[in-house]
Amino acid sequence: MNKQIALQDLGFKDYKQTWDYQETLFKAIVDTKIKNRREEAGLQTKNHFLFVEHPHVYTLGKSGDLSNLLLNEEQLTEKGATFYKINRGGDITYHGPGQVVGYPILDLENFFTDIHKYLRFLEEMIILTLAEYGIKAERSDGETGVWLDVGTPFARKICAMGVRASRWVTMHGFALNVNANLGYFDNIIPCGIRGKAVTSLNVELGVKEVSMDEVKGKLLKHFANLFEAAFF
Repeated sequence: MNKQIALQDLGFKDYKQTWDYQETLFKAIVDTKIKNRREEAGLQTKNHFLFVEHPHVYTLGKSGDLSNLLLNEEQLTEKGATFYKINRGGDITYHGPGQVVGYPILDLENFFTDIHKYLRFLEEMIILTLAEYGIKAERSDGETGVWLDVGTPFARKICAMGVRASRWVTMHGFALNVNANLGYFDNIIPCGIRGKAVTSLNVELGVKEVSMDEVKGKLLKHFANLFEAAFF
């Protein structure tokens, strides 16, 4: 079991280029596992964790409803945004500047073989990070991701999640709104959930900007503790 995770911060990078890179890392892990099963090669599988910030983009999960995108192609172009149908779970979401996006590409057999637990750990990482800023975040039953004021008329989502897993290897991940332009969420029905607001950390703190690097550091600390892992 390898609990070492290779950390890369890709900076500001196009969604499709990042998706292709994820697929390359994902395939390499799966290929190693197949070789181990067929040839009893005993090779160690790798784990990766990518941080990235995307230009404006909307992505629709494989079970999503295209009608939750409220823009046509011309309007997308006007807003400087792109759109992709992708192979993660979940419905539609937005990525853009001011979001901390994280893509853990892990062989869960190095940690635990439980997708439900994996998602709960990702949520817990966000909840613990936000608690360091004095914000009480929580889960909402039946709605993956992290929310504030659940069960009230003021419920709002601060972190979206959508993952893919095959042969216990994960890809895609989470998008935490830190300094996000929330106006871009008005162009979709986020995650296909009507009547629920979206928020960002800087809005909740009443400040213009929160340090993205500081947030990333806190996320990594809690991720390492939860997964009993080490980054390099």
